[in-house]
Amino acid sequence: MAPLLAAQPPRWSAEQANAWYAQQPWLVGSNYLPADAINELEMWQGDSFDAKRIDLELGWAQGLGMTTMRVFLHDLLWEQDKAGFTKRLSTFLTIANKHHIKPLFVLFDSCWDPNPKLGKQHAPTPGVHNSGWVQSPGASALEDERQYPRLKAYVQGVVGAFANDKRILGWDVWNEPDNRNDSSYKDPKNKGELIEALLPRVFAWAREVHPVQPLTSGVWHGVPPANGAEIPAMAKIQLEQSDVISFHSYDPPKEFSAEVKWLQQFGRPILCTEYMARPRGSTFEAILPVAKEAKVAAINWGFVAGKSQTYLPWDSWQKPYVDHPPAVWFHDIFKEDGKAYRPDETAFIRKITGK
Repeated sequence: MAPLLAAQPPRWSAEQANAWYAQQPWLVGSNYLPADAINELEMWQGDSFDAKRIDLELGWAQGLGMTTMRVFLHDLLWEQDKAGFTKRLSTFLTIANKHHIKPLFVLFDSCWDPNPKLGKQHAPTPGVHNSGWVQSPGASALEDERQYPRLKAYVQGVVGAFANDKRILGWDVWNEPDNRNDSSYKDPKNKGELIEALLPRVFAWAREVHPVQPLTSGVWHGVPPANGAEIPAMAKIQLEQSDVISFHSYDPPKEFSAEVKWLQQFGRPILCTEYMARPRGSTFEAILPVAKEAKVAAINWGFVAGKSQTYLPWDSWQKPYVDHPPAVWFHDIFKEDGKAYRPDETAFIRKITGK
């Protein structure tokens, strides 16, 4: 008789999650994309993967005292070249480990272009924030349940390949799953319903390969619920499925603190996996002291101002900043040559991280 498959392990207990977190340094880092990549496909495809550039830039991160980076993957990369993609992931982990950085890998993402395509990526649209970022899975795969076995193979292939690799911090299974991009692109009308049904399955797929790293998916709106409203359905799934709690906040410190306080009720480690939009009052100087005091991980959006152009504000989709750069950078820390956008800011980061 063939042996029975091992049962899917349960979600980590709060005690297990807190014991894991106690072994980590204070987790400070950025959402990371090399300056020479417009999106996650260009970062990872064989003909554009740039290990030397990554090594250079992660050296800058190490110099700030950063201990993690949040890095996006894509299902089409697995479909295109499983062996090559796995090898490049291993190369990335070797480079990150050299710089004492443990990445948090993102498996799926609902933001920006819903029609990703492999191959050479288009040039950045002048004056527009994140003009080439692509969703994973794309709308066509999301709407076609016949493609879900392929998505499962991607999740289990990638997580399974590195399930015991302690150089990885964790797996962020889906970024902003119910984010609609209607001001920039056209998403499926029932996108939220599709992902509400799929997200628990993605958590299950990842758990079936028994990773030693925690799973998470960050709540990004409706927390804390306003005026006694219920938690949004997607956020409820995220909070109930995540081993460690993660969230996004581009709010000033008062609101950030309120969000942290509300999330503390779950008794699990808290990771802020997106923050820092200077014109909104979400700055390093404002947020990092609050996060450090609360023992919350802090991963800002944007590291190097490159092809992503995320130093430009979100409203650049409506009014591109072609001839007039913004008065203040929105995201990002370094210029492409490694010079700090604000030297006093990088000095502050080094001071608070103890670097």
